[in-house]
Amino acid sequence: MSTGSLRQIVYIVDDDNAVRDSLSLLLGLRGYATKTFATGDEFLAAVDAAMPGCVLLDLRMPGTEGLGVQSALAARGVRMPVIVLTAHGDAASARAALKGGAFEFLEKPVDDALLGKTIEAALAQDAQARALADRREMLMRQLERLTPREREVLDRVVRGKHNREIALEFGISPRTVEVHKARVMDKFQVERMPELIRIALELGLVSDTGN
Repeated sequence: MSTGSLRQIVYIVDDDNAVRDSLSLLLGLRGYATKTFATGDEFLAAVDAAMPGCVLLDLRMPGTEGLGVQSALAARGVRMPVIVLTAHGDAASARAALKGGAFEFLEKPVDDALLGKTIEAALAQDAQARALADRREMLMRQLERLTPREREVLDRVVRGKHNREIALEFGISPRTVEVHKARVMDKFQVERMPELIRIALELGLVSDTGN
């Protein structure tokens, strides 16, 4: 499902009421939409992979702690950037969080400007990742529209074979090969062969070495 039309949200997960309220107020004044959760378990009960945005995650909380939340998100395929924001920062915690894929590790009290820049970068990464995922989903739908013969012609074309070579392989005329190529390009909505080759590379239909 495309998420391009959904608004990005900063999810604040912290058991400290004052921290949640102050972060929500600060970010709201900066134009960010926020949702707050008092525990990691509450957040995990509400989150799904389609939700765009980023997470401000405390480490030490009742129930599932921050690193456990991070692991659960990864296991579910939730790829939102996670910014760990904790008053209990140490080298071991930072290493564990970053090794687990955290976008950043910040210590409380955090500088407002630094927090703003970090959130902006995290949301930009999230938007880019989702745009790429949406594009791949669209390309896969287009690929599924190809007939078996069109798939075969596409495979030979992106491997550099000429119309006559393809025609001889399949026992058809070069003109028929050209018709298949035109239909493939129409279904992928491209006008130039380099665009079609780029799509084939994106979809993994041929390696970038041509093998």
